[in-house]
Amino acid sequence: MTITAPPFDSRAIGLAHYATRAVLESVLVRHGVSFQQSVALRLVAVAEGPVDRARLAEDVVGALKTGRPEADGVVDGLIAAGLLAPDGPSPVRITDAGRKLHDATSAETKVIAARIYAGIPSDELAVTGRVLALVTERADRESAAAAATPDQ
Repeated sequence: MTITAPPFDSRAIGLAHYATRAVLESVLVRHGVSFQQSVALRLVAVAEGPVDRARLAEDVVGALKTGRPEADGVVDGLIAAGLLAPDGPSPVRITDAGRKLHDATSAETKVIAARIYAGIPSDELAVTGRVLALVTERADRESAAAAATPDQ
């Protein structure tokens, strides 16, 4: 019996994204943090030190495909929650509470991800990673071109 693979298209990518995001959000909600906040917090958590606030907001814009005001709001929310703190006139740093939250949610999601990806050969995961990176790169180029094209 031959099993036919489903088509690899935007719908398949979207379904996988939303399914895995729902799993992540089920972890995040228990910790009182939103998906958007977790994205921004991770960017600071993996940095080697304080991060320029404007650069962080731009990275959030790029990661979430959102506007700058929304990204600034996410950063402001993390500061208000005590998960990030100003570190001089522009940089922000992760606080002990932010580090603890990031470490806890990362540990929980790592266990779940291991179950989700269990049994998928590493070479197939590597190919999938390369394909998704290429799709993302091309979609980002299309978005940038569309944004640069004046309305007709």
